[in-house]
Amino acid sequence: MSNAAIYLHPDGYRTDRARLMGRHSAGESFLKGFVRHAEVDRFHFWKGGTLAHEAYESLLASAGPLRHEGRWIAPRNRQALSDPGCVFIPSPTLGQEAWWRRRYGPAHYSLCGLTHTTASHRAIAALEELLTCPTENWDGLICTSAAVRTSVETQLALIAEDMRGRLGATRLPNPQLATIPLGINGADFAHDPAARASWRERLDIPHDAIVALYVGRLSARTKMNPALMAMALEQAAQQTGKPIYWIVSGWAGSPEDWEAYHSATQAFCPSIHYRPVDGRDAGTRFSIWSAADLFISFSDNIQETFGLTPAEAMAASLPCVVTDWDGYRDTVRHGVDGFRIPTLTPRPGLGEDLAFNHDNGWVSYDNYVGAAAQMTAMDIPAAVKALVALIENPDLRHRMGAAGRQRIETELDWAKVIPEYQAFWAELARRRAAAIPPAPDQPRRLVNPRRSDPFTLFAAYPTRSLAAEDRLQIGSTPDWPAAQAVLTRNLALAGRWAMASDAECEAVFAQVSHSGEVSVAEVLAAMPLPRRPYVERTLLWLMKFDILRLTSATPLRPLTGDQPGGPEV
Repeated sequence: MSNAAIYLHPDGYRTDRARLMGRHSAGESFLKGFVRHAEVDRFHFWKGGTLAHEAYESLLASAGPLRHEGRWIAPRNRQALSDPGCVFIPSPTLGQEAWWRRRYGPAHYSLCGLTHTTASHRAIAALEELLTCPTENWDGLICTSAAVRTSVETQLALIAEDMRGRLGATRLPNPQLATIPLGINGADFAHDPAARASWRERLDIPHDAIVALYVGRLSARTKMNPALMAMALEQAAQQTGKPIYWIVSGWAGSPEDWEAYHSATQAFCPSIHYRPVDGRDAGTRFSIWSAADLFISFSDNIQETFGLTPAEAMAASLPCVVTDWDGYRDTVRHGVDGFRIPTLTPRPGLGEDLAFNHDNGWVSYDNYVGAAAQMTAMDIPAAVKALVALIENPDLRHRMGAAGRQRIETELDWAKVIPEYQAFWAELARRRAAAIPPAPDQPRRLVNPRRSDPFTLFAAYPTRSLAAEDRLQIGSTPDWPAAQAVLTRNLALAGRWAMASDAECEAVFAQVSHSGEVSVAEVLAAMPLPRRPYVERTLLWLMKFDILRLTSATPLRPLTGDQPGGPEV
């Protein structure tokens, strides 16, 4: 099957952090799943950033042992991405990478990204770059749910309409979109009677009590408003007359946020036996499910795209009561794995002021998505009815839990989802192989015009540029050791990384010293072709510190187009 180099950076895959986000959990889960289930001859990992190699090794080791040979690709070695021919980046930010790839040819490899939230300005900018940067139709973006794919298509259509109407654009990139759910490693969440007993003892919950569970980030504005869950559970407890325990396992931004969240939530469910649990620890994240009888999650926020926790609950054989909202809709089958509760939002067009206020910086992102969430209503009576049915009917809980577990095993485990990724990469490879090779391009067109060479963009700043016919002689240093003493001083070392090597500098000095004077063209002719640009600009560094000088016969004034009336140099 088709393969891809995995862009590996701790920010995309590590969950051992205080500020844990859904994309971190999703990334960790994917990496484990890919290492376990990818049908490849060799694994390719492209180092993201400039961390020590041990950091990448540690990150990969946390995903489990490799079943095949692993190959590391250095951060700057984009040429090496031609094998396997695709790079998977766990975000939608492909635009800048498309510019960097262009130096090697647009068909050198494919780019494949992944959606997380699409509500932030940063995410929208990343989607815009799919159309404004040199992406190709052999690049792709994986959308984790049908709902988020629709939102991506809507956003791209609006941007394309603007570019056509305002700029007259007629040729826009056409990267591929695919709807592939996030998977999970189902075995990690399997029901464990020992964990059930341990958690119930620790939380002072009777062994035969009905326990509802919520797992996730604790933020009423950017995740979901817990009042909906609290009100539904409170009414269900009143109708059944049974004591209901509710485990809320999650993480907040600060201890103050933690206290405020739980206090506010409990105000809406005074008769519920409320049990908060810090859910960041890996042991807790994988074992807490066994303590519960049902899972509840009433997402109402536009920052959500897929939502892993219902799938994790299904893997733990828990029936789910969730809102009919974005990715939840793709995961939980109403009446089979649990219940999806209808939701309502304002009609299109009634939220332009929310976007405008956020765009102007008058309201923060949290307040923007939080305001939109407050305008999302849920059918509370339907939620109460679903909860009552599960609370009063253990056979229904067992039947729905078993159906959910089976669905994970047959459709949503990474063992089933990774082949979908590989099939998409194969489609991108087919498109890339079928591409008509472009005509040879000029080097100046291979770079991002918004990131121009500074000596092109600011060519009008100096008197003129160093020319091939300029002639050089030795400056104030009589020999190479004396030159080295100058060039190794602190004020000379800035930017040294961008210059020619010490050996090349010494060779230049020797050539000029031996000849008395030489032209720039003669110096460059003595160097290997790939090194000539580095040596040419290093000549200016050597001149800057008077290691070399222009000969007295070489004018510093402009070679052409002298400015009349200007001072003589």
